[in-house]
Amino acid sequence: MAALPTTLNANGNSVIDCHISELHYGKFKALRDVSLSIKPNTITAFIGPSGCGKSTALRCLNRMNDFVRGFRFKGHVFFRGQDIYGGRVDPVAVRRHIGMVFQQPNPFAMTIFRNVAFGLRLNRYKGAVEERVERALRSAALWDEVKDKLHSSALALSGGQQQRLCIARAVATEPAVLLMDEPCSALDPIATHRIEELMQELKTKYTIAIVTHNLQQAKRVADQTAFLYVDTSAGGRTGYMVEYGDTEQIFENPQASETQQYIRGEFS
Repeated sequence: MAALPTTLNANGNSVIDCHISELHYGKFKALRDVSLSIKPNTITAFIGPSGCGKSTALRCLNRMNDFVRGFRFKGHVFFRGQDIYGGRVDPVAVRRHIGMVFQQPNPFAMTIFRNVAFGLRLNRYKGAVEERVERALRSAALWDEVKDKLHSSALALSGGQQQRLCIARAVATEPAVLLMDEPCSALDPIATHRIEELMQELKTKYTIAIVTHNLQQAKRVADQTAFLYVDTSAGGRTGYMVEYGDTEQIFENPQASETQQYIRGEFS
C-alpha cells in the first residue's frame, strides 16, 4: 500500500482538501456538493440541521464511511496532497493519521492505561509505551486526575473524564488531524466547557474538525465553519454545503439566505 505523506502539500496551505460530488448509501443520496479546505492547527466546525449530513461529511475525512453497507463516493479527499480514496491507500493508515472521537464516550472495558495504549499496541509501537500514555493523558488534561489509578477500570470515570480519555486514546498515536463528532452532546455544561478549553489547547499540535448542533459552541471554538442544509426537492433528503468560511463571517455576515435564517433560528 502507498504510504501517506508526513508533510504538508506543496503550497503548504491546507492539511485536507475535500470535494464530495456525491455520496450514496445504497440508493440513498446522503450528500452532494461539499467542498472545503482545512488549514493546519485550526478548528473547523460543521453545523446545520439534523439529517443534513454533517457526521457523514466528517467521516469522509478518514474513511469511516467505508464501514457502512452500500457506501459509494464520488469526489476526493486530499490529505497532505494525496487522495485518501486512491486505490493503493490503506484505510487503516488513513485512520492512523486522522483520528476520531465519537459522540458518546466509548472507553473500552479495560484499565485507563490499556485504553490509551490500545492504539499503540495495535500499531505495534516499539517505543516507551508508558511515556506515550502519560503524554497523551497530559495532552487530554487528564493526567493529574488519573495518574494514581491508571490500572483501574476506565468505566469508573465520569462522563467528562471518559470523553477526555477517548481524546487521549485518539492522540496517543499522534495523528495529524483529530475529528470530533458531537464530542460534548452527552456532557453537562461544566464538562463541555472543559472539552472546549481542551480543543483550543490541542489545536496547537493538531488540526481539528468537529460536528456540533450547538451554534454557540461553533462560534466559541471554531476558526472556520461549514454550514450544511437539506435538499428535499426530489422527494428525498440530501445534504449539501451552503456556505463555508471564517466563523466570524459565517455568524456575523453570512452570504446565503439559508445561512442567515439558520443562524437567526428562523428554521431548524
